[in-house]
Amino acid sequence: MFILRDLLRALQAPFSDSRLGRERAHWFAFTLLAVIVPFTSSMTSNLLRSLQTLFGLDLNSRRFYTFMASNKLPWDRLWMVLWKQIPDPAVEGRLLVAPDDSINNKTGRKIFGCSFFHDHTAKLNQPTYPWSQNIVSIGLLKMIKGRWCCLPLAFRFYFMKKDIEAQSLTAKIAGVPVTFRSKMAQAVVMLCSVAEQFSQLPVLVVTDSWFGNDGLLRPLNASAYAFELLSRLRANVTLCDLPPQASIRQRGRPRKYGTRLGSASELAASRKTQAKMRSVFLYGKQREVLAYDEVVMLKNLRCPVRLVWVFRKTRWVAFFSTGLTLSAQQVIEYYGARWKIESGFKEIRQEIGSAKSQTRNAHAVINHLNFCMMATTITGIYADRIKADPQRRHVVKGRTSFAFSDVRRLIADAALSEDFLRLWPDREKCRQNTFVSLLLRMVA
Repeated sequence: MFILRDLLRALQAPFSDSRLGRERAHWFAFTLLAVIVPFTSSMTSNLLRSLQTLFGLDLNSRRFYTFMASNKLPWDRLWMVLWKQIPDPAVEGRLLVAPDDSINNKTGRKIFGCSFFHDHTAKLNQPTYPWSQNIVSIGLLKMIKGRWCCLPLAFRFYFMKKDIEAQSLTAKIAGVPVTFRSKMAQAVVMLCSVAEQFSQLPVLVVTDSWFGNDGLLRPLNASAYAFELLSRLRANVTLCDLPPQASIRQRGRPRKYGTRLGSASELAASRKTQAKMRSVFLYGKQREVLAYDEVVMLKNLRCPVRLVWVFRKTRWVAFFSTGLTLSAQQVIEYYGARWKIESGFKEIRQEIGSAKSQTRNAHAVINHLNFCMMATTITGIYADRIKADPQRRHVVKGRTSFAFSDVRRLIADAALSEDFLRLWPDREKCRQNTFVSLLLRMVA
């Protein structure tokens, strides 16, 4: 109860001390709770009903819709406050941050940020280019109660250059067309903002093979912060040995690369014979993995990397990291934890309900997605701060760790208790519907 109160109080600080600012801060805190409470999807109309029925706020619908579409919410400062609320964000002395992009399918034609984006995860019965929003986001990978979690930290909408040049209605904010920025450039800006807030910690960027190249690493190395990259190696990347030590009498400039070793696919068979079994915490439990690691030069990155080969019965995969001090076990475990950003996208779209929002206006769309992302991060912080491990409600064979829905249920129990509601003296007199409250507790 007090954990939740302290989190929400800290997020009210960036609002102004005027009457309107205090009102926005109050609505903001309870709107976050309404998004987290697992009663229905987080459409604006449902949030209004939750605030009126469950928390007893006397809200005018017109004013609340204006609040949800306001351009006065200080999201940049709010996110920085929330980053500071994360307990022990580092993992073994590093900040693990995962950038990735996701597709948010929509149906309305005049929804901000929508276009026909390619969906590489589309099934056979789904369109390859759905009408959707493309969201580039970064998340903090962190171990919480023996379970890897990904806490959203920031996001940006990606617009295709052809839509901006055509002055598409979906690529405007308040009538002003947005400027084009590639996904790499957007990821660099967000990563640098996080590194600035945690300047005392080196940042390990854990990405898939699409982001894991020189297009991301070069601008990060040009910044004023310490970044390392961990990603999956493409099969056709050329590997070279480390350059030989230059002799004192050698003429000409020193060699940048050693002997050419071949591509990753060419070396897979020979490396499998040298691999050893290693114990790695992967996907929720300790597993025995057949792996081999070495330090090589990558021509696409122009730097030495620690390369880790992982072999199964008939298949193999290779990971690399510019952090040469990482062990093979750490490389495998950290890349396995990267999958949590993918499951986090599903939680935000389906469980929180960002995909079901019907907002059209640019500020309304941005505010709603910020609420969904921030509610997900608060859920993770709450799970980390409570003493006891959340109990898994629906038992799944082979899984002992808690689920995202289990933490939402705990927050709902705390938020709907009379003791918690008494901690807010500026809250209006409660007009809770007893039947609805009972129904909500049954759903939670």
